[in-house]
Amino acid sequence: MNTEKYRFKIRFKVSGFRFQILRKSVSICVYLWTIFFAFSLNVSAQTYTNPVIPGDFPDPSVIRVGEDFYATATTGGWSPHFPILHSKDLVNWKIIGAVFNEKPAWAKGDFWAPEIIADKGRYFVYYTARRDDGKDKKGTLCVAVATADKPDGVWQDKGTLVCQEMGSIDAFFVRDENDKPFLIWKEDGNDRQKPTWLYAQELDESGTRLLGKPKKLFRNEGSGWENHVVEGSYIVRRNGWFYHFYSGNACCGRSCNYALGVARSKTLLGKWEKNPANPILAENETWQCPGHGSIVTLADGRDFLLYHAYHKGSSGFNIGREALLDEIKFENDWATINNGRGASKTADTPLNNTKQQSIFAGLSDEFNDNTLAPSWSQTLFYNRTAQIRDGFLTLAPTEKQFAIEKMPEIVVATRTVSANYTATTRIDFAKIKSDEFAGISAYSWRRNAVGISLGNGKIFTWRREDGKQTESAGVDLPKNETAIFLRIQTKDGANFNFAYSFDGKNWQAVGDKISFGNLDGARLALVYNSKTANAGARFDWIKVE
Repeated sequence: MNTEKYRFKIRFKVSGFRFQILRKSVSICVYLWTIFFAFSLNVSAQTYTNPVIPGDFPDPSVIRVGEDFYATATTGGWSPHFPILHSKDLVNWKIIGAVFNEKPAWAKGDFWAPEIIADKGRYFVYYTARRDDGKDKKGTLCVAVATADKPDGVWQDKGTLVCQEMGSIDAFFVRDENDKPFLIWKEDGNDRQKPTWLYAQELDESGTRLLGKPKKLFRNEGSGWENHVVEGSYIVRRNGWFYHFYSGNACCGRSCNYALGVARSKTLLGKWEKNPANPILAENETWQCPGHGSIVTLADGRDFLLYHAYHKGSSGFNIGREALLDEIKFENDWATINNGRGASKTADTPLNNTKQQSIFAGLSDEFNDNTLAPSWSQTLFYNRTAQIRDGFLTLAPTEKQFAIEKMPEIVVATRTVSANYTATTRIDFAKIKSDEFAGISAYSWRRNAVGISLGNGKIFTWRREDGKQTESAGVDLPKNETAIFLRIQTKDGANFNFAYSFDGKNWQAVGDKISFGNLDGARLALVYNSKTANAGARFDWIKVE
C-alpha cells in the first residue's frame, strides 16, 4: 500500500505557539495528536503567586461587574480615601481612582473597612470612619455609606447609618431569604474590653437608611481563636444556607493572631451555627494573620476570597497587610479554603490567559501628567498640596498649614511592595531657599520615618522615632550644583543605606547603614519641609526597582 496518498497536514495552536505536523500515516498522526493534546493541557495550566495586590491593602473588598473586577481597601489616615482598583483577571490590579478625594464633612479620620457592593444595578461603599465630635475629642466610630452609578464613581457620600456609643465598624450589605436588604456590622466592644456583637438591621430599598431595630446575630466566644473579637462579616447564600465568614482575634501589628472562620444559618436572622473546624483559614509557613476578606463569584460559579495577611517574618510588618486570593469550596454543607492549609503560596489562575505582572509595575513615575497618579497618597491632614508643572512635582505647603505648624511636613507616598527595594529620585534645587528641605524616605507615619534629604547647604540622613528626629550623617552640598540624585536601598524592610550622585552614575554613600525595625506599614515617600509657601525644590522623577 502506498501511504504517500495519505499525506496531510495538521496545524493547531497551543498557548500561542503554532505547530505543524506532516506525517504519512494516520496512526502516527493520531498518536502525536494525543501527545500534543496532553502537552496543551499541561501548558495551559497557569498559576499566580500571592499577594495579588502587593503592599498595604488591608480589609480588601471586591465585586464583579460583567467581565471586570473592582476592589477597594482601608486607607486609615492617608488620602485619598478608599482606592478603587480595577482588574480583568483578579490577579493583576491597577488603582484607577478613589471613593473620596476629600473627607466627608462629618468625618474626622480613621477611614477603615470599606465594603464595595453591587446591588440591582446600583453601587455602594459601606465604610467606617471616626465622627468629628469636637475639638480634643477622639470621635465615635460610625458606619456610613456612599453611592455611585458606576463602580469607578463618581461617589456621593450619604452620611452615617449607625454610631453606637462603643463604636460601629465593619459594615456589610446582604439580602435575606425574602430579598429584603440588611446592614451587618460589628459593635466595637473590644475597644472597651467587652464582648463584640455582630448586628443586623433592615435597610430601605435605597440602601441608605435603616428601618426597624437592630438584632444581635452572634458574638465572640471562649479564649481560643475568637478570643476578644469577631469582625469583618461577609455573607453568601449557597445551597439553602447563609454562610457568614468572619475574622477573630488581633488583626494587626507584630503580636497579631488573626484568623478566619465561618458560621451558617438557614435564615439571616435565625440561629447561627459556627463551624466546629474553625478557623478555616489561619497562619502557615508563608503567611500570618489572614482574614477580613470578601467573596467574588465568577461567571462559572466558582467563589474566590480576597483577604489580607502579613508575609511571615518580621519584614512582613514593614510592608503591611497585603491582599491575597484563594478559592472557596463548599463541601458537606461547609466552606473550605485551600484544604485547611492556610493561604496559598501559588495557585491556578481563576481565568485563562493570565500572566502576573511584576510587583514593581507602576511604582516609578516621571511626573509627566497634569495630576498626581492615583497610586500616590498624602497624609490626611496635609492633602491637596502636591502640584505637577512642566514635568516636576512640587510639595509647597499652604497658608492654612502654616497656621498649624511653623515648618509643615508635606508628604506624597506610595505603598512599598517588597522588603527589599532600591528607590531613586532626582531633585532640582536651583532655587532652594534657607530652611527648605527635600528628600526621600521610608515613612511609617509622622512619628516614625527614616530618610535622606538636602537643605541648608547639606546632604544628610535622618531618623525619626516616636516623634524625635536625629541627623545621622551629613556632607556639604556643592554650591555649583543645581540638581541631585538621592537613593534609598532597603533590605529586609529594616536596614537602610543612603547615597547621592550628581550624574546618576557615580554614587557616594552618606553615613553607615541605619537599622530601624519598627517601621510598620512603611511607605516610600517624597518628603518636603519649608517655612515658606513658594517651593524652590522640585522632584523630577522617582524610580523603584
